[in-house]
Amino acid sequence: MISLTDMQKIGMGLTGFGIFFLFFGMILFFDKALLAIGNILFVAGLTFVIGLERTFRFFFQKHKLKATGFFLGGVAIVLIGWPLIGMLFETYGFFLLFRGFFPVAVGFIRRVPVLGALLSLPGIRSLLEIGST
Repeated sequence: MISLTDMQKIGMGLTGFGIFFLFFGMILFFDKALLAIGNILFVAGLTFVIGLERTFRFFFQKHKLKATGFFLGGVAIVLIGWPLIGMLFETYGFFLLFRGFFPVAVGFIRRVPVLGALLSLPGIRSLLEIGST
């Protein structure tokens, strides 16, 4: 079992609520208030989980500046009031930022009993093989 500090537990909660609000905001036809709350909670939760210094080191590495610009620019565009365009920028930036993490996540999910069987289906397996190359 992984032991978490109280700050990391708070961060996990904030991140979870952020993802919930983002998802709920997209379901409700890109409601800008819910998306803005979700963005703020997600970024704050991430900061609480990994720490302020490590968050800045992650986002502002030289080779990730383009991805950070798209992600944080998308957050700013959502906060300004253009949720659809902002979410497109955020999604692109998110995939650029976390693309190194996706193979690790897929490898973990393949070991989960039910989800691993789903990832072994022919169409999904070929899609994941294309994405990993």
